[in-house]
Amino acid sequence: MLDVAVPFYGRASAAVFSPLESMSRSALVVRRLTDAIALGLLPDAEQLPGETDLASIFGVSTVTVREALSVLRGEGLIETRRGRGGGSFVRTPEDGIVQLARRRLDGFALSELRDLGDVYAAISGASAALAARRSSSEDVDRLSRVAEVLASAETPDARRRADAQFHIEMAAASQSPGLYHEEVRLQAEFGTLLWIALGDDTSHAQLVDSCRAVVSAIERRDPPAAREAAEGRVADSTARLIDYRLREHRP
Repeated sequence: MLDVAVPFYGRASAAVFSPLESMSRSALVVRRLTDAIALGLLPDAEQLPGETDLASIFGVSTVTVREALSVLRGEGLIETRRGRGGGSFVRTPEDGIVQLARRRLDGFALSELRDLGDVYAAISGASAALAARRSSSEDVDRLSRVAEVLASAETPDARRRADAQFHIEMAAASQSPGLYHEEVRLQAEFGTLLWIALGDDTSHAQLVDSCRAVVSAIERRDPPAAREAAEGRVADSTARLIDYRLREHRP
């Protein structure tokens, strides 16, 4: 059973630093750390583990880690300080997260976006349905608080982070480590892309309503309704992203 008392960033960072596949190279290390910074799992000014520790965590060589950190420095996402107390520290640019996501979006075909949306909706729906069966009253209270944080968030960045936290808290409430890990992975891979098309007030209001619908279904112990609400909010967000992509690439 997950320890849902652990703070959001602490729980989620475990998935960020899980070992990479055996074919991993520096680009995959860059991708993993960039996603973690974009998602907020590695907050601004956070010190990264040393090169040797990162190599051990990711299952790659120190040379690969060094190459990846060089790329991240070049993109302004980390800075390296020398001397006592030195190391590599996260630098979150003010608008760099959206720019990073837009660059990522260009690498996806529409069919890939639809497929990712289908997978993400399935994971979110399963998490919500299990949360309706297994969650404690404390879990429901936590989800309600996160939904209200999203409702009161005024900036796009605050809204993105609150929405990501809602998804991850919902997965934690499912009491399924496997679903939780998949949620965090998909948040990093796909959630950051969804944020691109969710910055306006209309989409924010719809996100808040959909969050409250999920919480209400979980609180009522209604798994089918919870699944439908969770799948629907991801499907709506995916449709917005695809529409955004079509507009941006229209001649």
